[in-house]
Amino acid sequence: MMLKSAFKQSLLATGVALLLAGCGAPVEEETPDTAALESSEDALLNLLPACEEPEELEHVVEHACLHAEYGPFEPVTAAALGAPVLVDVSQAHTAYQVTLPKRSQFNYAGRVSFLPDESGEFAFMLSRHRGLRIFEAATGIEVARECRYNIPTNVCSGLKTALIADLEADTEYHLEFRSLLPSNAAFTLIIEEAGHHH
Repeated sequence: MMLKSAFKQSLLATGVALLLAGCGAPVEEETPDTAALESSEDALLNLLPACEEPEELEHVVEHACLHAEYGPFEPVTAAALGAPVLVDVSQAHTAYQVTLPKRSQFNYAGRVSFLPDESGEFAFMLSRHRGLRIFEAATGIEVARECRYNIPTNVCSGLKTALIADLEADTEYHLEFRSLLPSNAAFTLIIEEAGHHH
């Protein structure tokens, strides 16, 4: 008797659900789990090795932190992927407030240009945990990032991540940023030299 009652309730619930769906009742729209997608992309970024001498990098970060707090500030909107890159972020000691263009409902992406005047290691410091990809502008070849430094809040509360890359003087690079969440589509970028070639 109990089994028959449970079967009837189940059948009744299924019938009501079908009736509501057939009559045009609002159905919840499926959306991608953006937090899960973003954290999986962050996991790939975390495969970069940690910077071996963070105490040397801390001096660079502390200096950049002053710019993150006091400026000078330069608001820029990144060029959409596939569009000509006309936005330049080569000025040292500048806190660029980058906004990424929206590509779709769940996707933001853009590029800016960087032209170092000296060869060496550069620290790309961001106010978000998401990273960046660096490409030679002329060839489209991706430049390897050497290491990642998660900036402790006691060192700087305005910056979260530093990525180190070895770049050549007078070579234009495109810095590519992506985001799935609107909260990561606007951020601060500060680029400082982290080491010279001898």
